[in-house]
This record gives sequence, structure tokens and C-alpha cells, in this order.
Amino acid sequence: MGPSGCGKTTLLDTLAGRLGPEMNRSGVVLINGRQEKLAFGTSAYVTQDNVLMSTLTVREAVHYSAHLQLPDTMPAPEKRGHAERVIREMGLGDAADTLVGGRVARGISGGQRKRVSICVEMLTRPRLLFLDEPTSGLDSAASYHVMSHIARVAAREGMAVVAAVHQPSGDVFELFHGLCLLAYGRTVFFGTPSNANEFFTQSGFPCPHMRNPSDHFLRIVNKDFDEENMESSKANRKTAAEATEILTNAYLSSSYSEKTANEIAEMKGMDGAPFRRKEQASFGTKLLVLTKRSFINMHRDIGYYWMRLAIYLGIGVCIGTIFYQVGYSYSSIQTRCEVIMYTTALLTFMAIGGFPSFIEDIKVFRRERLSGHYGVAEFVISNTLSATPYLAFIAVAPGAMLYYLTGLTRGAEHFAYFTATLCMCTLLVESMMMIIAVVVPDFLMGIIVGAGVQGVMMLNGGFFRLPNELPKPVWKYPCYYISFHKYAVQGFYKNEFMGLSFPSDQLVEANVTLSGVQVLREKLQVEMGYSKWVNLAILFGMMVAYRMIFFLIVKVAEDLRPKLRGMRCRWPK
Repeated sequence: MGPSGCGKTTLLDTLAGRLGPEMNRSGVVLINGRQEKLAFGTSAYVTQDNVLMSTLTVREAVHYSAHLQLPDTMPAPEKRGHAERVIREMGLGDAADTLVGGRVARGISGGQRKRVSICVEMLTRPRLLFLDEPTSGLDSAASYHVMSHIARVAAREGMAVVAAVHQPSGDVFELFHGLCLLAYGRTVFFGTPSNANEFFTQSGFPCPHMRNPSDHFLRIVNKDFDEENMESSKANRKTAAEATEILTNAYLSSSYSEKTANEIAEMKGMDGAPFRRKEQASFGTKLLVLTKRSFINMHRDIGYYWMRLAIYLGIGVCIGTIFYQVGYSYSSIQTRCEVIMYTTALLTFMAIGGFPSFIEDIKVFRRERLSGHYGVAEFVISNTLSATPYLAFIAVAPGAMLYYLTGLTRGAEHFAYFTATLCMCTLLVESMMMIIAVVVPDFLMGIIVGAGVQGVMMLNGGFFRLPNELPKPVWKYPCYYISFHKYAVQGFYKNEFMGLSFPSDQLVEANVTLSGVQVLREKLQVEMGYSKWVNLAILFGMMVAYRMIFFLIVKVAEDLRPKLRGMRCRWPK
């Protein structure tokens, strides 16, 4: 416990293995006297921020988490029953079918979100439970009921609970067995709450009658308002900075500090039982659950795909009516190229519209990954599987409208290739935005970076300047060959012009007919050494490569910070 900025969250992060790679840790952290790894199920961390999937109901959020964490040996009805019990224990029965809410919908209150976060982490009944501000957003009655339930479960399951609290009520304060009082990174007191009262009295700061001890402790050590208090208080009253210095020095020379040192020495030699990894769901079960959850999330989030579908349909109508029935005259060559250019540029560019929703998914993934619920592979594969049907639909529907309004080359094969390439491009752009979301996890900056990268790719995609006209350093080698627009445009060109012929009109020489192959080779400088299906295969390969890059970036970032299962904790059995 301590005032804001005293180091409570940093201490919890250290114990729970959540320190970033830029921070250093000193000292030895033990669990049952051992320096051992914490495996899945042995610890859980409820962070101060409630990172939950906003499109799910409370019941769905807890149920899906139960299916992810609990082992396959437990039948599905038993998992659901266990999830329902945890929901009722946290007093969320009446809100079970209400959306969590967030960016799109209002949903449940902040205090209820906190309780949902606790529900999710308590499903496995971990041996160590870290709670960062578990009572924030809760009224005094709800705080007491939640914390008393956690205390009962801890006593029944043999669980050690480490909670960082800002200012607990008197009833909640009495539930704690030990108190670590911090002030600006320094330990003011460490021991039992009852001894804390005695310590403050001995140090010259007795708790007034009928005052909550936790309120008194925080008032004494909070020096944020020292300047204001000095002006309004008596001259002989000590400031919080002076009081903190007195208390810190008093604690270091007290019997309480000596007792703590002896307990630590005893813990180092206790050589207690090691923590064993709890059984959890298999890879296949996690993949199935994550795919289903992601599919529902995309379906309910209007900004994920439905808004884009509306924009895609609008763009399809605009292009289709502006370039209505281009025909097969000589002048239609340029018109067909323009249709392909706008299709490739505009419709694929709009794939960045899902970036805000994906940022939220990344936040949920990071929280659940740090808790050991599932791995990076499950997340990447499930996201791809759940997104593909939506992307296919928003490619086929506007693509069909645009394709037949403009009068592009008829035939089922040509239309299938057109929509398949359009779908692959949107998947590819989403994969690229996944990478940007990890590297630049900020909504505004991510959109700017994504738009800039796509803009550069468009410039050397082969339709603003022909391939042979591109400056060879940088723009043609390598930018032209790593731009997905090159392969999309050339595939569209081959799909459109192969097999066609274009008779001359009055603007050019008479009796001259250009074949589609001549158009591709001479006017558009398309590489003819391979078929259009190779272009589609290259796009597919680039999409897979982007997903693999995303996977590797997340794995490398994970290796840079201490892993949850690699951290150790000092709290006794």
C-alpha cells in the first residue's frame, strides 16, 4: 500500500515477471525457498487496466477463457459450470449477458470490468495471485465482498494473494495478513497490519481514534501536498517528507525489520516443494476456441469489416458507374488499365480500416499471452482463419458489382481470378498492418505509418510509371519487386488482356488491331514469362511471409522481457 507513484505496480511487475526489458532488477526472488520457474497455472496477474474483448458478454468472456485455460480432460459442461460459479462468486450474475463494452458500446461499469478481469484469472485457482488495484472502481460494499471472496478462496486453495491497494476501506484492510507500506520507492513498514499501528505510534504518529488506519498511514506519508499543508497547518507539524524519512529510518532500526530479515533467511533455507505446471487445453482446442471467439468479435464489431464493406460497395458503385461498359475499342485499353489501377489502389488501401480494432485485439492477446493462456502461433492462425471469410465476402460482393458494371472480360475463370486476387491483397494488407500494430501500437501513428507504406508501394507498383521507366537504384531494385501492387496489377492485366483484341479507331492508323499480348508486352511492359496464377501464388506467399514476420517479431519481443514462467517469487507456501 502507498500513495500514487510509490512503486506498488513496479513491485508487482517485478514479482509477476512483467518488467519491461528497459528496466533492471536487483536482489533474489524465491518461491518456497527455491529459485524455480513459474509454469502455467501457478500464478496469475490482474493488472490495473481492464483489457477485455469489448464485443463479448460477461458470460462469453469467462466461458471462452475457461475453455482456453482448463485442460481437455475436463468435460465442456464441467468447464461451463466452473465458469458460472466464478461469475456468481464475483457478483456478476445479473450482468452475465451484458456486453463488456468499450470503444463501440458502453457495456458494464468499470467496477464490473475489474471483477470480470479477476474472474478470468481465478479460473485455474492459481497458487499465486497478483492483484493491482483490485478495488478501483468498486464501492466499499463491493470491494469488501470481492476481497473477502478472494480471501476465502485463498484460504481454501492454499493460495498466496499479493494485492497493491491504493486506499482500502477499514473492512478490506482487516482482511490482509501482511502489509508492505511504500513511499516513493522506499519501504516504510513491512509486517502485520496490527503491528503497523503500533509502529506508527512508537514513531510519534499515532492513529487518531475512529480513523481508518489505512487512511492515516497514507495521509502521513503522502508528500504531494506538502507545500499546501505547510501554509495551512501548525508550525510544529512535520511535513510528509520529514515523516517519511523518520518512519523509514525507524523501520530499518526496529525489531520489525530484524524479524523480516530473519524470516527471509529462514525462507532461503526452507527448500519447499516445487510448483508444478498445471495441465491446460491442447493446441487444437485453443485454436478452435480462439477462432470462434475472433469470428464472433469480428461479426459484432461494426468497424472491423461491416463499415469497410459499406465503403467497398460505395467505391464499387462509383468505379462501376464512372467506367460503365468500357467496351473493346482501342481507347478502352487505357480505360481498363485505369479500372485496374483504382481497384488495386483504393480497395486494397481501405484494408487499413481494421487497424483500430486490431490494436484492441493485440492488447487482449498481450495480456492473455503474458498469463500463459495461449501462444503466438494460435493467435496468428486463428486470426487468419476467422478473418478470411469476411475478407472473401467484402472482396466478392463489391468486386462482382465493379466487374460487371465496367464490363471487364467475361467468364467465370476471369471473375474468379479477379476476386481471388482482390481477396489476397486485402489479406496481405491486413498482415502488413498486423506487423505495424506490433511495432507502432498507437492508433494514430499506426494509421499514418500504414498509409505511408502503402503509398510508397503504389508509387512503384507499375501503373503510375512503367517498370522500365522507374529509376533502377532503389525504386526498381528492390522496391518494385517487393511491392505487392506489382504482382496484383500484372496479374489483373494478364487476366484482363489475354485473349482480347482491340481494333483501331479514327484516332490511330486504319486497319491496325492490337492483340492483348501486344498490349501486355509493348504498352504495359508486363513480365510474360509466367502465368497470372504465378502472380496470385506470389501474393499468397507474401501474405504468409508477412504473417511469419509478425510471428517472429512477437516472439523476439517476448524473449527480450522476462517470461512469466521464467520468473520467481519470494512468497512462502
